[in-house]
This record gives sequence, structure tokens and C-alpha cells, in this order.
Amino acid sequence: MNNSSPRARYPNSAILLHWLVLLLVVAAYACILLRENFERGSDFREGLKTWHFMLGLTVLAATLLRASLRVFIWKTPPITPEPPRLLYWISIAAHLAIYLWLIAMPLAGWTILSAEGDAIPFWGLNLPPLTGVNKQFAEQVQELHETGGTVGYFLLGLHAAAALFHHYALKDNTLRRMLPGQGR
Repeated sequence: MNNSSPRARYPNSAILLHWLVLLLVVAAYACILLRENFERGSDFREGLKTWHFMLGLTVLAATLLRASLRVFIWKTPPITPEPPRLLYWISIAAHLAIYLWLIAMPLAGWTILSAEGDAIPFWGLNLPPLTGVNKQFAEQVQELHETGGTVGYFLLGLHAAAALFHHYALKDNTLRRMLPGQGR
């Protein structure tokens, strides 16, 4: 490949952050779902909640890094063959929705802890609260956070289905651009 030809895939750093964010999201979901199997107030249940908080905040940090790099550093490799223009705009909207979700969900969790007056654990640090103590506000944000969790299943499922549609139906390189170990 010469220096003037476009990249056939995303840079390795983009691929790594993409899959790392997915693993962090899956782990955060797993922690909050698994906690239901343990008695309220038990150390293990509380530990899973703490892991959920820390993983969520790590998703926030990784997403902000990824979004910054995507805007300022990484170049998006072209899709070949080029899909219909409508799919391009749908893709833009879907990616924007996913990024907003990846930022809003951890911020909502941080807000809930803040409004409940709880510590905000982050890998040995306690982050500052985003709001003052307000239990009613915490409950309202908690409802939104739980709804957002359900929305996340649909967003991520749609994203995966779209990648498979591109790969198997349109037979373009959309999926291959983000797979690790695909060469240049």
C-alpha cells in the first residue's frame, strides 16, 4: 500500500478502543444483572454494584477518549463498495445515538450516586458529586438510567445486526474495517 491510498481499516488503536468499550459495557451489564442473585446488603451484591459503577465510569472515560480521537486524529476508512447514501446517513445517526448513550448512561449513574449522597468510586479514587443530595431526583434519574439500560440492548443489537447486514448482504468491508487482526 502506498502512502497516498486510503486505509482499508481503522487504526489498531481505534479497533482496540472499540472492542474494549464493548467488553466494558458487557461487564457493567453483567455486574448489575448478577447482583440480583445475591441477598440485599450482602458484601457480594454491594461489590457487584461497585464494579458496575467503576466499569460504567471507565466506559465514560474510554468513550470520551475514543470520540476525541475519532474527531481529531483517526480517519474513517472508506466503505467499499460504497453503500447507498441513505445508509450512510442512517449510520451517522446510529453512531451518534450510540456515542450519546455511552456518555449519558455513566453520567446518569454518577448523578444517581451523587443525589443519593453516596461515594463515587473510580479505581481507588472517589470522584466529586455532580449534584447535591436529593433522593427524589436520584429516583427520577434511576428510572431514566434503567430505561437507558433497556435502550442499550436495542442500540447495541442494531449496531451488531447492521455490521452483519453489511458483511453478508451488502458484501462490503464495513465489518472487516473494525475487526482485529485483518491486516492492512
